[in-house]
Amino acid sequence: MKLNVLRADPAGNITLFVLDPIERERRAALAAELMRRLPDMKIDQVGFACPADADTDGRMEMMGGEFCGNATRAYAMYVARQRGGLSEVRLRVSGCDHIVTAAVDLARGAARAEMPLPRAVRAAEVEGHAGTLVDLAGIAHLVIEGIAPSEDFFRAAEPLFSAIEGLDAYGVIFLDRTSHRMTPLVKVVDTGTLIWEGSCGSGTIACAVAESTGLADGLFEQDYFQPAGIVRASVERRGGAVVSAAIGGPVTLDEPVCITL
Repeated sequence: MKLNVLRADPAGNITLFVLDPIERERRAALAAELMRRLPDMKIDQVGFACPADADTDGRMEMMGGEFCGNATRAYAMYVARQRGGLSEVRLRVSGCDHIVTAAVDLARGAARAEMPLPRAVRAAEVEGHAGTLVDLAGIAHLVIEGIAPSEDFFRAAEPLFSAIEGLDAYGVIFLDRTSHRMTPLVKVVDTGTLIWEGSCGSGTIACAVAESTGLADGLFEQDYFQPAGIVRASVERRGGAVVSAAIGGPVTLDEPVCITL
């Protein structure tokens, strides 16, 4: 089987885009095989290019149907490049019920994308450690501080997510609020993959939501330092509610290649 693919690096969250049409029911298995067969590419996740709708510039769906902010930023840059240098790209992406707008700066190698707003935010406790559970509809994260990153803690936190309907993916974000360093560990439900991600866009927003909890009105912005890159989060609140959210940062794209499986 031959496939045209493109490796993207949005702030270290390595994403492989499959550029050929693949039926939805085959994607999870194919993504797992690509991640297993291409270890040198250090892939965190796989996205699939789809035919664009008439009212968008492009369409992209993730391997488990989840939303991914970093993959959205990277795919926006790919579309911008393919379409002669667009500075604004309108995308329809999996895990999001509306068109996402991304701003692309090809000269700087950066892209910024709007993010889904939290569906629910609440305090949560795991093994005596208090954290913030942020449900972004389709993906949810527990933001926890003062804990060394570990799969054991992730397993202990997993029951929190079973009570949330409709999750395509979920993660634990280990945050050091003093240094603004975060380590994301994310599971995609359909593929069963558990990945220490180089960076995580939705996890970045979850941290910004958690850190801005006491802000009634105004804009909260913060750079979050992650294992393989830096992502900047912007969260605006009015009356304490989050009314807009976005992430931005560097993106690099390799040239498309044809591989054989």
